[in-house]
Amino acid sequence: MSRINACFTELREKGRKALVPFITAGDPSLEQTLGIMHTLVEAGADILELGVPFSDPMADGPVIQRASERALALGVSLRDVLMLVRNFRKKDGHTPVVLMGYLNPVEVMGYEAFAAAAQEAGVDGVLTVDMPPEEAEELERILEQHGIDPVFLLAPTTTEERIDRIAQAARGFIYYVSLKGVTGSDKLDVQSVSAKLQAIRRHTTLPVGVGFGIRDAASAALVAPLSDAVIVGSALVSRVERLGAEPDKLLPEIKRFVGELRHAIDSAGV
Repeated sequence: MSRINACFTELREKGRKALVPFITAGDPSLEQTLGIMHTLVEAGADILELGVPFSDPMADGPVIQRASERALALGVSLRDVLMLVRNFRKKDGHTPVVLMGYLNPVEVMGYEAFAAAAQEAGVDGVLTVDMPPEEAEELERILEQHGIDPVFLLAPTTTEERIDRIAQAARGFIYYVSLKGVTGSDKLDVQSVSAKLQAIRRHTTLPVGVGFGIRDAASAALVAPLSDAVIVGSALVSRVERLGAEPDKLLPEIKRFVGELRHAIDSAGV
């Protein structure tokens, strides 16, 4: 059983929902990212989503775009991100790590070389934002051969037919984008999210995580009863941006914020 499957199984047995924070690898530095990853777990994160810096992140709002720019300015590459995961695994062999990024760096490395390196580093899932399922069969196959779950996005505009196609390809969990827009938007419509999750669950038994509109403990508490996982990105990355130059303040703030999210999710009557 993969780490992702084991995580959701354990949470389900405990009647809990997953907290999945997103950070950009290499922001504010690779060394600090490693400390942030461990702090996130200490504060109650169940799965870590690690952004691979990319020059043209089409799905990301300005906060995460700036994080990618800062990491790229330091020369952070896909191989550096894999090394970061390898270093994380020296202390944590339990917490699932999902890489979220874009196809170009993977294609440059080559599917087989990337999958082998990701497996060796301890990566559990890969979400390539700009890889449509119609073109993903080769990468899916290679990832699965290396024990890595291909994770896919679904959007409010995704049709039933396409939901079914993606559900057949996905492993680990499905990431539902809760709104029309980019990360960091704040127009969360809980009724619409609930209706779409019901439609998705007609096609899959995989866990479904919700992201792109979770900004604080209150919004996390609204989504938790509907989903299997609450995914938080821009609200966390904005704190890294604000306090990246003050590491003595950054980690305590991350621990406080993620602790609030954890408490809100656990208290939401799920």
